[in-house]
Amino acid sequence: MPPSGPARYPTDLQPTHADIAYAQLSARQTLDVFLPTGKGPFPVVVNIHGGAFRMGSKEMLDTAVARALLAQGFAVVSVNYRLSAEARFPAAIEDVKAAIRFVRAQAGAWRLDARHVLVFGQSAGGNLASLAGTSAAQGLWDNPALGHADQSSAVQGVIDWFGPSDFAQMDAQAKAQGCAERDQTHGQPDSPESAYLGAPIAQVPDLVRLTNPITHIGPSTPPFLLFKGDQDCVVPVGQSVLLYEALRAAGRDVQLVRLPHAGHGDFGGSGAFSAPENVQRIVAFAQRVVATPTR
Repeated sequence: MPPSGPARYPTDLQPTHADIAYAQLSARQTLDVFLPTGKGPFPVVVNIHGGAFRMGSKEMLDTAVARALLAQGFAVVSVNYRLSAEARFPAAIEDVKAAIRFVRAQAGAWRLDARHVLVFGQSAGGNLASLAGTSAAQGLWDNPALGHADQSSAVQGVIDWFGPSDFAQMDAQAKAQGCAERDQTHGQPDSPESAYLGAPIAQVPDLVRLTNPITHIGPSTPPFLLFKGDQDCVVPVGQSVLLYEALRAAGRDVQLVRLPHAGHGDFGGSGAFSAPENVQRIVAFAQRVVATPTR
């Protein structure tokens, strides 16, 4: 969940380029760029915030992860996208892909390595990151009206922190997990998922299928690193398991890190997801993906 007050970066972690518009359709279509020291070109990690598709901002960047990536020579780009009160699916994933294309278009000016772009999302942002990772080969949601249609939105790696996969299974999984009744309301007309799709999820199975990254897995799906707290009831544990098992069944490169006693959004400060060993897992994954020859 997003913080209760306005999000801000800490004073020692300020963007090199702030509030850059990557498209012109909405005031939400902005991003911040953090560049490491050095000559570059720098591989890029694009951060996609959470907030149930209806709240949150680019300032919701895990600072421990960002600092570690910058120290290892990665550029970090944190993006805003249109939220469900402004525009329904597929606006958010169109924005994420437009931001990736924009980043590639700016590679020369910002000393970026356009061959290596990874996405890192949390919660709703985890779903969007995974969707960006699995859907590129189908050419889905590259809206030319958002600019830079000549650039690719394909990514070379995906880091998904506790994102949902199949909206239709969330309530049943929460019940089977022993979660409270308040965590079994994803199918309600006023749920975040229903608001995102514009209708109760049971009424729009085709849209539910499209928002599920599993639907789009194929031979070109890049490596995935999934993190999940084993006490998460906001997005049931089975959501990450579904994606992990589907990627494995397809023969794709995937790791699932299960964090004992961790809930949903348990990151930042002393949170389990931001623990040094988990930050190092992210850095090691990013370094391995960068070292992998580009297909």
